[in-house]
Amino acid sequence: MPETTSAGPGAPPAWVDVEARARTWIARAGLPAATTVTRLAGDASDRCFVRIAPPDGTTRILVVHAEPIRPAELPLVTVAALLREVPVPVPDTLGVDAELGIVVLEDLGDATLEAALAAASSDRRDAWYREAVDLVVALQQGGPRIRRPDALPFRLAFDIEKLTWELQFFREHYLDGYRRLALAPALRDALAGEFRTLAEQMAAEPRVLCHRDFHSRNLMLHADRLYVIDFQDARMGPDTYDLVSLLRDAYVELDGAVIDRCLDHYRQSMGVTDGAALRRRFIRTTVQRSLKALGTFGYQITVRHNDRYAGAVRRALHYARGALELDPDRQRLRDLLVPLLDGDA
Repeated sequence: MPETTSAGPGAPPAWVDVEARARTWIARAGLPAATTVTRLAGDASDRCFVRIAPPDGTTRILVVHAEPIRPAELPLVTVAALLREVPVPVPDTLGVDAELGIVVLEDLGDATLEAALAAASSDRRDAWYREAVDLVVALQQGGPRIRRPDALPFRLAFDIEKLTWELQFFREHYLDGYRRLALAPALRDALAGEFRTLAEQMAAEPRVLCHRDFHSRNLMLHADRLYVIDFQDARMGPDTYDLVSLLRDAYVELDGAVIDRCLDHYRQSMGVTDGAALRRRFIRTTVQRSLKALGTFGYQITVRHNDRYAGAVRRALHYARGALELDPDRQRLRDLLVPLLDGDA
């Protein structure tokens, strides 16, 4: 399945269409007409999520796509099957209606890691993050065992083209769109050159299986364990990519001690002998990942008019600035970018 990189994700289907299709699915499934349909907060994709609740209380999640689907080619289905082989906990796929564009998933509830952290003790928080790092380790160690040449995650990678595209997306939708900056052609060219250098360095690192968006909104607490959702964009990439997604999460800020403990736990679990080199890679990935996140937030806010991501902009900026200061290879990019970022300090 080719990957579309020429534009951001399309708009999800209109709610009136989503509800109508959900009602059609309910009728086809033989569920009572009294079954309720509740819209849930979505992600940055072209899908809608609804919870259906029949009178007997056995809820399910319907993932409603904008168009009819082909299950054998749908990453939500195929990648889930791969991750179960690792094994990594993901919601069970309970059914598919290709004509309606609906995938039926196990309902994991509403307790994201992001939400649960607000009332958690420091010990509980540490335990959850240690468990999350264990899932990253499981992905990286299990990847070679489940690798199949035809499987989508092993055909996609954070290569030079993809990483550069994400950085140009940041320029287009954060600097140009969100900040409304009119960059001179020479500055655009200079940024493009620095983006390319960063992408080349990251793409040259050994690749492991990555979730791609491994953060607190995509980790669910269910049955006393963490489950992973929004995994359909899994691909090969740097070993620090999911770690940065988790520990430099734009939705949750962790103190340095938690990050240090998590990196040390990862290093020991993976047998990494050079902790300083791991930290350097972590910082470099933080630069790219934070800028990529700002591009996504800018696109969602200015193009999709989705303010759900507005509160995350400041934290992503903080991470980007901090990593630019710490990475000695980013001096030129730092000099170019920091004046453009300071307007939202």
